[in-house]
Amino acid sequence: QVRLQESGPGLVKPSQTLSLSCTVSELLTTNNYYWGWIRQSPGKGQEWIGCIDYVGSTYFSSSRKNRTSISWDTSKNRFTLQLSSVTPEDAGVYYCASAFGRIAGKTPSSPAEYDNWGPGTQVTVSS
Repeated sequence: QVRLQESGPGLVKPSQTLSLSCTVSELLTTNNYYWGWIRQSPGKGQEWIGCIDYVGSTYFSSSRKNRTSISWDTSKNRFTLQLSSVTPEDAGVYYCASAFGRIAGKTPSSPAEYDNWGPGTQVTVSS
């Protein structure tokens, strides 16, 4: 089973850019495997942010696509989420997770579609 581990700052100020990284134990080189980010907000359910496949194609939730970036590092054992212009509404527990897309061409855009999760990291947005 693939293992994932999030890392990044626990506190970020409003209007700044949040950068979180996820280190993976194994990269599955298939177009049907995706590496995603999911946020759980206080008092709310889990929200899919976006994902990346092994060749670097990215897919994002429409609610924050214009300020979201996901990319692999050069070694391709770590991928990074960058969320610009953060607000207190961006606070929560952030998880990286992997998913197998069982239907070709269909990007997993629901948290329930992700099989392997990291332990999560708490992010607070405050000045």
